[in-house]
Amino acid sequence: MREENNQTFGRDFILLGLLDPKHFGLLFLTLILIIYMVTIMANTVLILLIHLDTRLHTPMYVFLKHLSFMDILNVSNIIPKMASNYISGRKSITFTECGLQIFIYAVCVDSECLILAAMSYDRYIAICHPLRYSVLMNNRISFILAAGCWLGGIINSMIHTTYVLLLPFCGTRAIDHFFCEIPAMLKLSCVDTSQYEEGIFVSAAIFLPIPLSIILASYGQILRSVLHMKSVEAQKKAFSTCSSHLAVVTMYYGSIIFTYMIPKSYHTPGQDKVLAIPYMILAPLLNPIIYSLRNKDVLGALKKVSGKVFTY
Repeated sequence: MREENNQTFGRDFILLGLLDPKHFGLLFLTLILIIYMVTIMANTVLILLIHLDTRLHTPMYVFLKHLSFMDILNVSNIIPKMASNYISGRKSITFTECGLQIFIYAVCVDSECLILAAMSYDRYIAICHPLRYSVLMNNRISFILAAGCWLGGIINSMIHTTYVLLLPFCGTRAIDHFFCEIPAMLKLSCVDTSQYEEGIFVSAAIFLPIPLSIILASYGQILRSVLHMKSVEAQKKAFSTCSSHLAVVTMYYGSIIFTYMIPKSYHTPGQDKVLAIPYMILAPLLNPIIYSLRNKDVLGALKKVSGKVFTY
């Protein structure tokens, strides 16, 4: 207890975590490490397949490669620290580590929101305007869109990270979360942050509802085109793919929108921690499965590369 009190008034923060280590420590640690390893492996395999197989050098898979890298970066930013805190029982995180967590987390979440919109637009062009695909969505355009997604995320993250780290923190430095999340840290500040919270709302409006509207409009047009298909089998396949994509998108955007766009008086720290699980832990695990590993082109590339490896 004395050690924690000393950390509270030092430069370190205290992460209260998701669950009590005394009651759920071993079970939770095992589960979270399994999820982490599967997430890293699935996304790494996808990146390697896209890099090695020339048939996957198309805009859609370029976006998927960026999405997988964002997911690897995001979970690696959060889960190893969670695991080390559970093992050591200290719960502390340094000021520098906290700032790095905020920056990487904001970059990944913001950039992923934009890249998901770019992916939906790519599918809309491919299905609804196939003859114009090479003009409307070529490698050059996909590179510009991907770079724009990263740049937008980095700029927004730099602004928020700088502001939060310059805030004065008075009294307790106990963050009621399992990582250094901005809304949770604002509660520790001894100055009025209401104007900045309005800025967060504006920023969230740019990176959440606008990309989500693009995604919903794109899939709406895709489903409209699917309904005009004569092949029942093609309709079933398209509906299956679209429903899977929309399920992940709804889970990802829904939890983030509730956290950043709903007034904080309507949700508790406990709810915020639970709502962070879908977009911080589950989405990176599900993305390579939903978007790619069910795809026959990716499975074909996997068989091809596996055949070469076992041949040698």
